[in-house]
Amino acid sequence: MSIASAFGFGSDKKVRYAVVGLGDIAQAAMMPGIAHTDNSELVALVTGDAEKAQRLAEMYDVADTYTYEQFSEMLASGKVDAIYLATPNWRHAEFAIPALEAGVHVLVEKPLEISVEQGRAIEAAVKASTAKLMVAYRLHFEPATLDAITRIRDGELGDLICFTSCFGQMADPANHRADNGIEAGPLFDMGPYPINATRYLFGDEPTEVVSAVATRHPNAGLGDIDDTVAVTLRFPGNKLAQFTVSYYANNVNSLIIAGTKGSIQMSPAFGYGDPLEQNRTIGEDKSHESFKKTDQFGGQMKYFSDCILNGRDPEPDAEEGIADLHVIEGIVKALETGTSQKLEPFTRTRRIDPETQLQTLSYKAPPKEEVNASSPTRES
Repeated sequence: MSIASAFGFGSDKKVRYAVVGLGDIAQAAMMPGIAHTDNSELVALVTGDAEKAQRLAEMYDVADTYTYEQFSEMLASGKVDAIYLATPNWRHAEFAIPALEAGVHVLVEKPLEISVEQGRAIEAAVKASTAKLMVAYRLHFEPATLDAITRIRDGELGDLICFTSCFGQMADPANHRADNGIEAGPLFDMGPYPINATRYLFGDEPTEVVSAVATRHPNAGLGDIDDTVAVTLRFPGNKLAQFTVSYYANNVNSLIIAGTKGSIQMSPAFGYGDPLEQNRTIGEDKSHESFKKTDQFGGQMKYFSDCILNGRDPEPDAEEGIADLHVIEGIVKALETGTSQKLEPFTRTRRIDPETQLQTLSYKAPPKEEVNASSPTRES
């Protein structure tokens, strides 16, 4: 079988999607991204805002709109094969589980939910269903990220030693995040990016939250949430990872991973509006590479639709989402207690396959104006 056939290229089959939750990321990135696939189409919208539903339905020529209360009606309509779920984090299980029970596939934004318990409930629903679920870790489909993973696995950096990252963006005090506690703060919203990066670059799971510190800047205007969180994680083999996420720092998203032979610095490292870049030092040799910008959203949806159409299990799956929640829960405990937290052993049974993921990167990149390069977060 040819690669084109294996990935469903040239087929007229399309997976019919409903977008559930019409916040920033759905409007700015995923909805435009659907048009850049050849196996997915937008057929329905689900939101609590009737005016927003009407405006976007007209913009995207979508006939069917539903309120959240009509979600079960939509699932039973037979008009939708899959949903893209971009509600606030704490409402993911609320919609993912009924969809899976109805045999409707789920592409859910990260984090999978706000607790391991809720994540396990979603995973159980996947196992009991004929439908598939994928967590929208778009960087699993981004060329600079996949290149870094490949270089590390090939031993180019030697034995890995450390990881550090800074990820910040100004949050609007009028946004819902200011009113919904820690689950809407930078740890749950932005933390999955560096946490996931430590895990896919080290190819391992952390064993300890060594430290976690949070601060609140009065001028941030974000009410009763910590606007900046700094964390240190310990990995097997004496590897250390540190990251800071902030709702009050100016836009920044960078990482450095270093080993005994070399290092890779990526800046930007987590965005989607501009090409991601690497500065590499191997021994005394230095190089720079700016990678081709791809539609990360269209890419991950095309991959997921291909899995649906060809009966393959997607990566990243529910287990990947739970792995990050496992770390986030440890960080929350460290923040609450002011002490380090040993993490229960966690085994990831599947990791990124760069060669397979790269097959999704044949997309036409979206026009520059279609994406907001400064906003790599999810819900409004």
